Amino acid sequence: MSIDRIVWFLFDIYFYMIIVYVLLSWLPSARDSFIGELLGKLVEPYLSAFRRFIPPIMGMIDISPIVALFVLRIAVVGLLTVIHFFI
Repeated sequence: MSIDRIVWFLFDIYFYMIIVYVLLSWLPSARDSFIGELLGKLVEPYLSAFRRFIPPIMGMIDISPIVALFVLRIAVVGLLTVIHFFI
C-alpha cells in the first residue's frame, strides 16, 4: 500500500466524519448520542478554528464546515506534494 493511498484514506475518513457531524446538527438531540459526542470530540477542534473567523450567514447558516473541508483538501494535496518531493 502506497503512502498516497494511506493519506487519501485518512483524508476520506476525516472528510466523512465532518459531513456526518454537520448532518447530525439537523437532527434534534443527535449530537447528544454516543456517536455525536465522539464525532464532536474529533471534529469540533478543527471546525472551531474556522468558526472563529467565519461568522454564520444571517445568524443561522454556518458555512465554516465547507471552508474547513476545502482547506483540508488543499492541505492533503500539499502534504502529498511535499512527500513526493522528498521521495
